[in-house]
Amino acid sequence: MSTIIKKWGFPVAIFVILLFFPQLFGILHTNIFLGFAIMAMYAVSVNLLLGYTGLLSFGHGMFFGMGAYATSLILSHIEGFPILLSILVGAFAAVMLALLTAPLLVRASGTGFSMLTMAFGQLMYVICLKFREVTGGEDGLGGFTIPEFLTFDMTDPVNFYYFAMVLLGVCLFIMWFITQTSLGSVMIGIRDNASRVDYLGFQVAQTKGIAFLISGGFAGIAGSVYALFQNMVSPDGILGIFSSFNPIIMAVVGGPGSFFGPIVGAGVLTIMEETISEFTDRIDLINGIFLVIIILYAPGGIVGLWQKLKLALFQKEAAK
Repeated sequence: MSTIIKKWGFPVAIFVILLFFPQLFGILHTNIFLGFAIMAMYAVSVNLLLGYTGLLSFGHGMFFGMGAYATSLILSHIEGFPILLSILVGAFAAVMLALLTAPLLVRASGTGFSMLTMAFGQLMYVICLKFREVTGGEDGLGGFTIPEFLTFDMTDPVNFYYFAMVLLGVCLFIMWFITQTSLGSVMIGIRDNASRVDYLGFQVAQTKGIAFLISGGFAGIAGSVYALFQNMVSPDGILGIFSSFNPIIMAVVGGPGSFFGPIVGAGVLTIMEETISEFTDRIDLINGIFLVIIILYAPGGIVGLWQKLKLALFQKEAAK
């Protein structure tokens, strides 16, 4: 009995809290939590490249923004368009953008890959800024109608919370499942030693391309949900350079070597932001100092530090 409680107690407790979160904490904290959940999924999608494939993308905001803009545009121009299909349109647009840029990017690595992704990300930012007739320019797009899902009103924050949490949960499960497949193993092999993976007969460039498409697609879904959540998209809000840097910071703080590391990092940074904002507006400065401390003293992130502590305690117990 104690083994069952130890194994399933924590997951069941988390599920119950998520199920009754709006009733327990109110709409304000529910919206804060939903914002965290969206950014956590975005960070996990980035970590499929950073933590699993060893590719640092400084321009992943272009996929997040593409998903957000595609969903916003189709809901702005087609009244009554189904909400799930609008999210799939966002994912499809992000995948198409990844497919367009992948042939060049997958042949690069290290600093070259990072700089190229940043260049593409900034190009996307300028395009959305200048094509005012389509994207609304610096004013962005907003006020579009949020369709119902089945018979549920998605303008109700509680209904949207449940809809978004189920969707994000399914996406996180799919990404986790991918990391457990043979594709995930090859991705890790490329991260650790791409030359050896190539020697073993695996197609390194093609595998990088697949990982890039998957990562871009799920980032697009996160962007689509973000657009529905905010009912507003703008170049500075979703395509600015910090839109690409924030998920990287979350992954590094939480632990890029772990699937759940970016989720932990997103949670810690969200709590810090909400707490610090009550005392000062210098949130970025404090986050920067915290990031430097993590890099210097816990390069494996919070999850890596926790695993080291668990190992040390286990060895101490074993030595008795």
